[in-house]
Amino acid sequence: MTQPETMPTPGTAPDVIHNIGYRKYTGPRLGRGYARLSLYSQSLRGAYGLGRSAKSKVLPMILLGAMCAPALIMVAVAIFTDMSKLPVDYTRYAVIMQAVITLFVASQAPQSVSRDLRFKTTPLYFSRPMERVDYVAAKYAALSTALFLLTALPLVILYVGALLAKLSFGTQTAGFAKGLVSVLLLSLLFAGVALVIAAVTPRRGFGVAAIIAVFVITYGAVSSVQGVASAQENYDVIGWLGVFSPITLIDGFQTWFLGADSAFPHASGPPDALAGTVYLLAVLALIAGTFGLLMRRYRKVGLS
Repeated sequence: MTQPETMPTPGTAPDVIHNIGYRKYTGPRLGRGYARLSLYSQSLRGAYGLGRSAKSKVLPMILLGAMCAPALIMVAVAIFTDMSKLPVDYTRYAVIMQAVITLFVASQAPQSVSRDLRFKTTPLYFSRPMERVDYVAAKYAALSTALFLLTALPLVILYVGALLAKLSFGTQTAGFAKGLVSVLLLSLLFAGVALVIAAVTPRRGFGVAAIIAVFVITYGAVSSVQGVASAQENYDVIGWLGVFSPITLIDGFQTWFLGADSAFPHASGPPDALAGTVYLLAVLALIAGTFGLLMRRYRKVGLS
């Protein structure tokens, strides 16, 4: 006869040790730098839908195509009509295409941070070795890089096209370099403003609408008041008003420091050196300020 199994006494554990296969990790520990770089890479790829579903790639790729298409057309016209200069200066291109840039940053900033807030994954990011500053820096750098690629690629097309059209190498190179400086600052500024707005709400739709509203309303308000000032021939006021909108802020900066043609009414950029300095300080202060606001925001959400 077989002996009946002895059942453990209630409240006591059986004397059995189970080997469930857990092993101590013995590989390299790459630390904060690698974690920050990985988050940056993942966020940058995500801005263009890489590594995500096909549906996620549609909008960013359409917007990238919309940014590059006018540049390709201008290059074709310059080459086949033997133009002596490009139809649009390098520093003016991003200002003209601001609607596309706004749609891109409004769609991708919430995708970058709002989902982490909604699904409460930020405490996982902030567990060691990554800290809050690593998360904020990686997200800020990734969106800025995505915007820089969006705005710089058309300039590269214009530059290559200008050289193929046998325009002056020195003039085109100087203009191209100024254009890159302009879109670099634009990318940092737009990314910071958009991320601050997106980090306020876990709802992506609210973030998209709020970002579009901020960029469109501020630009519309500034342009309207500038139009009134122009009608009254108060041109110095036109130059000062540009400080109150992100895109006009970049326009005023590049007009004064890069010698670009202003998009303000009557090409009234900053009226004097003081105003030009205010534009530069305002750009730098907004970039630093938005980073600081993001750090403040993630001190509060890191433990929730």
